[in-house]
Amino acid sequence: MSVADVALTPIQRGLGFSFAHYSVKSILVFLRISDSTTMPMLILDSDSIADLKLKIQTVCNEFRVTRQRLVFCGRELARNASRARDYGVTDNSVLHLLLKKLCDPLLVTVVTACGKAFDFHVDRRRDVGYLKKRISKEGNKGFLDVDDQEIFFRGERLDDNRVLGGICGDGNSVIHLLLKKTVKDFLLEPLLLNPAVKLPQAIDDMIGRTVDGLNKGNPPVRSAEGTGGTYLMQDSTGLSYVSVFKPMDEEPMAVNNPQQLPLSSDGQGLKRGTRVGEGAIREVAAYLLDHPKSGPRSQVKGFAGVPPTAMVRSFHKVYNNPKGVGSCCTKDAKVGSLQMFMKNDGSCEDIGPGSFPVEQVHKISVFDIRMANADRHAGNILTGKGEDSRTVLIPIDHGYCLPENFEDCTFEWLYWPQAKVPFSEDTLDYIDSLDTEQDITLLQLNGWDVPEAVARTLRISTMLLKKGVERNLTPYQIGSMMCRETVNKDSAIEEIVREAHNSVLPASSEATFLEAVSMAMERRLDELIK
Repeated sequence: MSVADVALTPIQRGLGFSFAHYSVKSILVFLRISDSTTMPMLILDSDSIADLKLKIQTVCNEFRVTRQRLVFCGRELARNASRARDYGVTDNSVLHLLLKKLCDPLLVTVVTACGKAFDFHVDRRRDVGYLKKRISKEGNKGFLDVDDQEIFFRGERLDDNRVLGGICGDGNSVIHLLLKKTVKDFLLEPLLLNPAVKLPQAIDDMIGRTVDGLNKGNPPVRSAEGTGGTYLMQDSTGLSYVSVFKPMDEEPMAVNNPQQLPLSSDGQGLKRGTRVGEGAIREVAAYLLDHPKSGPRSQVKGFAGVPPTAMVRSFHKVYNNPKGVGSCCTKDAKVGSLQMFMKNDGSCEDIGPGSFPVEQVHKISVFDIRMANADRHAGNILTGKGEDSRTVLIPIDHGYCLPENFEDCTFEWLYWPQAKVPFSEDTLDYIDSLDTEQDITLLQLNGWDVPEAVARTLRISTMLLKKGVERNLTPYQIGSMMCRETVNKDSAIEEIVREAHNSVLPASSEATFLEAVSMAMERRLDELIK
């Protein structure tokens, strides 16, 4: 069933309702799937987000629940147990549906100018530039070098950044190969907000390998995943990814967002307490604050394993620029985060959590609690193998860490069995070594003028983590205090903060307020362990 078919008769075909027959408790909403496709849909006033996603899947089986991300009025409907009306969804509301792309392979037949045909199996998320590298690698078959290739499909010459899945939809397409010469312009350089800070060697190497790939004519590959602009940067061979670039101006609800999300009317980000255009800074902050056990950040891997991340300035014609770009790389360069691409076996969405090592889950839980992560789900925890062949969890996507309040804190690992296991002695020692004031100083040293509300969040979340482990609480017990049960029910940490506000004078110092938070927190924790 196509999207067009769904848009014509979604209610009659998928849900068994008609416009003339629905109860007074029903709500008519509109599901926007793309710029040109909007689909009417009847839901119940009592429907949860999980119910809504299931109904969407019922209408069109291609829209599997695990692929759906719903956005309403600039806010992701991320809490499946909450009702749609809790998010303010009413009659005639417009919901934006973003879909995670499938990665089943395509069979592409390449036909040369002399009529020879060769088959290639490629990931549908890859682009034409990647196909050229695959073609070039078949040197024993007499194929051309990458720079001498020109690709045609049904008479149309294809740019290197065209995604194969959007071209070869049937998986049995014929590509024609001809001769050409190309010239590419690009820019990629580190953005040092404090010249006195030296980049770690791992980041220097990552930037160098990324530049090598661009020099070889390997363009950034825009990912179809996520709600913002994400570009996979290739190495010099064009067969492997080196890094991931996320421009500030392509973040969700930013001016050049490629997913066509509406612009933020007040600067508020997709998650409460964050600001549009600050995701890149938070990505870097997450890397800096993921201290290794040995102390301050060096070349050593961090405690939770956040990949090396840095602020960079970059230009390439592949980036999303609806108004076009000029010939000056510097003038049109975008600022954003560049994060090392981590080889992986998939994400935690692909397998059940029962096989994850306890210490791996605990490392991520400690990190998320400290950072008050507002967007921790199974899709942004990658799985891989360590040197001992044991499963390793790799946390990514930290643009919604360190929010200015705790309203949208979300930890998927709360529902994993490992979260109810007590912390190990090693983890307790690590938590004891954390120093919030040193963390804030480190962020400032690296050029982030940390807002007072963000600094407060870090102080309070670290305070809760430390006081919680002093009372032998598990990750589940501590994390549950930071996450709302429903959209409109405040979490325990929000209630603690409000109690502290009400107990001090308006002109009180930050130290006085934090002391009030500490007292209220201790009362709540002591009640919990009774």
